[in-house]
Amino acid sequence: MSNCDFFPDAAGIRPIKYSDGILRLIDQRRLPTEEVWLEYTDYHEVAEAIRSMVVRGAPAIGVTAAYGAFFGAQASKAEKYADFVTEFEQVCEVLAATRPTAVNLCWALERMKSLVRANADQPVGNLKIGLEYEAMAINEEDIRINMSMGRHGAALLPDQVRILTHCNAGALATGGYGTALGVVRAAVAAGKQVTVFADETRPFLQGSRLTAWELHQDHIQTILICDNMAGYLMSKGAIDAVVVGADRIAANGDVANKIGTYTVAVLAREHHIPFYVAAPTSTIDLQAADGSQIPIEERDSREVTHLGDQQLAPTGVAVFNPAFDVTPARLVSAIITQHGVARGNYTEQLAAFVQKDR
Repeated sequence: MSNCDFFPDAAGIRPIKYSDGILRLIDQRRLPTEEVWLEYTDYHEVAEAIRSMVVRGAPAIGVTAAYGAFFGAQASKAEKYADFVTEFEQVCEVLAATRPTAVNLCWALERMKSLVRANADQPVGNLKIGLEYEAMAINEEDIRINMSMGRHGAALLPDQVRILTHCNAGALATGGYGTALGVVRAAVAAGKQVTVFADETRPFLQGSRLTAWELHQDHIQTILICDNMAGYLMSKGAIDAVVVGADRIAANGDVANKIGTYTVAVLAREHHIPFYVAAPTSTIDLQAADGSQIPIEERDSREVTHLGDQQLAPTGVAVFNPAFDVTPARLVSAIITQHGVARGNYTEQLAAFVQKDR
């Protein structure tokens, strides 16, 4: 199969590459000091790559899981459709269990399963070919969606703008280009003067390691700050807008994103700064009525107590490490999708946007 490295003219690194039956992922745990690419052909290994955060960011997790599902299907020895479906469902269950908060993961796997269900009359060999093409299509569509989302978001920003972003919602978190950073890239492409304040995003430091790195690669003016500096900058009038991504958006517009996003949203409201969320419709979970129904992943305490091999906290100290928090819809100025911008009554608008995908 030919190389799946789409949209060469779009800015931003491609963190997911597929060619000749091999999935290549940039190891995001090693950035920014090392650019290391890992190769995968086994769905168990893909599941571990998602779980251990070789790849992270909701859209990127979805794309990667789709390739993992294909690898699981490819390895099946089943000849009958019923046996193949049983094995494929088990593969998808393994992949779905890796990261509970990012809904794009389940969305991508459901799309792969839907292809199998819709083609029960096809030989198993044909199903495997179809699944490979479907994974590649999910990858390609993600980049196109991000570029469309970026254009919608850029239109909300003034010609000179200082943006605060939290975590990494850029090319590294997607198939390429980015969600929140897609808005930044589109604004720069439109000729706007953009400065990004990237907060470090403890404890995994996605802001300092990843956001600052990829914006620096694209020569976009970036200033790195500690998480606890955002309020000070806002009080000094140094921030014009906040733009973040999302891992899951409930039907009412409540937004689950990297831990600390809620704090930034509260600060933005206090200082009358617009707080924008950029996410594809695959991130919208209409089955979750509000944010209380979004599962919040808790991660290893070592992410808090250590930086690499360096211990930062007393041995044995109790640690609480939720990976995400929920920002209520009332603090969100607008939700930017590939279909347009939702404001105000999110329940109706988000449902309408999701309906456009069907």
